[in-house]
Amino acid sequence: MNNSDYSGVLPLNLLPDEASPRWNNKGDNGWQLIATTMVGMQSVPGLVILYGSMVKKKWAVNSAFMALYAFAAVLICWVLWAHNMSFGTRFCPILGKPAFALTQRFLLREYGGFHVPMADYVYYEFVFAAITVILLGGSLLGRMNFYAWMLFVPMWLTLSYTVGAFSIWGKGFLEKYIIDYAGGYVIHLSSGVAGFTAAYWVGPRQSHDRQHFPPNNIIHMLGGAGFLWLGWTGFNGGSPFAANLIASLAIINTHICTATSLLVWVSLDMVVYKKSSVIGAVQGMITGLVCITPGAGIVEPWAAIIMGAMSGSIPWYTMMVLHRRSALFQSVDDTLGAFHTHAVAGLLGGLLSGFFARANLLRMMYPTNHYGPGLMYSILDRKPKDGLIQMGHQIIGAVFIIVWNVVVTSLICILISRIVDLRMKEEDLDIGDDAAHGEEAYALWGDGEKMPIRWQMPPTIPSMCRRLN
Repeated sequence: MNNSDYSGVLPLNLLPDEASPRWNNKGDNGWQLIATTMVGMQSVPGLVILYGSMVKKKWAVNSAFMALYAFAAVLICWVLWAHNMSFGTRFCPILGKPAFALTQRFLLREYGGFHVPMADYVYYEFVFAAITVILLGGSLLGRMNFYAWMLFVPMWLTLSYTVGAFSIWGKGFLEKYIIDYAGGYVIHLSSGVAGFTAAYWVGPRQSHDRQHFPPNNIIHMLGGAGFLWLGWTGFNGGSPFAANLIASLAIINTHICTATSLLVWVSLDMVVYKKSSVIGAVQGMITGLVCITPGAGIVEPWAAIIMGAMSGSIPWYTMMVLHRRSALFQSVDDTLGAFHTHAVAGLLGGLLSGFFARANLLRMMYPTNHYGPGLMYSILDRKPKDGLIQMGHQIIGAVFIIVWNVVVTSLICILISRIVDLRMKEEDLDIGDDAAHGEEAYALWGDGEKMPIRWQMPPTIPSMCRRLN
């Protein structure tokens, strides 16, 4: 069929040509590029601002830079080997073969049957991988050696994230069994568990930092949180890779669940502590976003409200009550509480998705897979066995992600500790950003003031590099 066959049917700007072949749907492609950009903005500038504002002033630069570095490092690793390890040719039941995702032949072909270029898919999955590593880093703020972080990012991406992505989303052994619409397990459960595990190996902040760690700029913190919330429109709305009904449902469900969760968290703070905490509101927002992610496009809006109520209350309890009573939580210094906001909320969302998933929405989203209906609907249809099987699969998927991340993250931290110190030196922890990077967040110099001597000194070179020289 040539262009003359379309004359009178399509506007001229929609006619196929060399740059836009017939398989390329310009509407879907346009939406996917927007959704991908929104997800990227969750990390840069979203989490850069959130992390840089949510920590003590002396850690603002280091915390923001950990996020910025991870975003850049993950992209290069992603296109060189990690994308195909996550979504490429099967190497084993949990991993794909490493390969480049760089050639024109690869990037400009059609992605499956989704009517968008493969380049869209590669970059969309990259921003998911990047935010996972950055979320993990939230557990390590305020004491991790930046040189150790530089090694940790590519190693964890390669040995942990790719395994979860391939096993559940790629061509792995759990792909046809686990309902994980946009990453409740692959992204949030893994980042929360890995962050908590890495925090154990890195060790705690200094005791006075741990006891008194106020945000240095709450207004900026809210700005970063806003990028995170609205960017989630692309996070969940882009997962169908089409501007279709599922994308629309996923977006409205995302915001309904998030608003409900925020309101429940704030209400609990007011009832128990007699004050509404702004930081608490941000935590409730995050748990709502995380909880709806594995089921955003396959549950109904009324279910999203229930999920929001549970994500605003159960993680609140684990963070505000259980955390203070548990010896384990007290011994591990999880700086921003990623275990509660991501691991607990991600696990909760995965289980609730297995409970509330509706069969017709599953067919629309996954026409070639055969997921069982949610447990609630299978009970209503008098086929509880189907729903129980699906819930069993959800539990198996969660156990796999938890165990793999605990083991592999521990091994990575042990290996890195043999190369550089995981934790900054005590004297550098007293100083913070200036010791780590030779820069401070709010140092404004001028009007004849002299620059501090430390600003004229380069950052300390790790002992390993000195030995090599």
